[in-house]
Amino acid sequence: MATARTTGASRAELIGDTALRLLAERGMRGLTHRAVDEAAGLPQGSTSNQARTRLALLEAAVRRLAEREAEVLAPEEMPVPGAESVAAGLALALHRYLTRHPRLMVARYELALEATRRPELRAFYDEAGRRFREPVTALLRAAGSADPERHTLSLVAWCEGVMFSCAAGSFHTSVPTQEELTLGMDELLAGMLGGR
Repeated sequence: MATARTTGASRAELIGDTALRLLAERGMRGLTHRAVDEAAGLPQGSTSNQARTRLALLEAAVRRLAEREAEVLAPEEMPVPGAESVAAGLALALHRYLTRHPRLMVARYELALEATRRPELRAFYDEAGRRFREPVTALLRAAGSADPERHTLSLVAWCEGVMFSCAAGSFHTSVPTQEELTLGMDELLAGMLGGR
């Protein structure tokens, strides 16, 4: 429950977290300013004061999603540039997301779909995603990729496919083990890096 002493930053986080929870539980139609106030235990009008429009509320959700994903996906230690360590580090982060934050993934897909209908949200969503792609490109370049941008697309698409399949697709009841994810990532990287 929020109190009068809630700081601006923590209130923004509370609103963002609550918006993500509502997206996962109720879908896009269930996300309203009033619903966020009620679910977060905030006085009526608090969410509107923080995010005046529906677009601002969606942007707050995307911003908070990016912050939470950065925490979830951050490697526990930076992988050494090399296919084996990159695969292990990325597989660990992916497994952590799949097993500990499945509802966050559902909220992510709700926002991604909405971004396809709202160009102004699309730009905001894409900018948030760029912050995750650039480090992957740098890792692939350091690991010896001859075409790191193209390989980033392949690697991200593979990860996205696994995430969607396990969050909302036909594999939602059988999340791969960390070892299985590492093996899949190893195979993908071996093809990209030519056994480097």
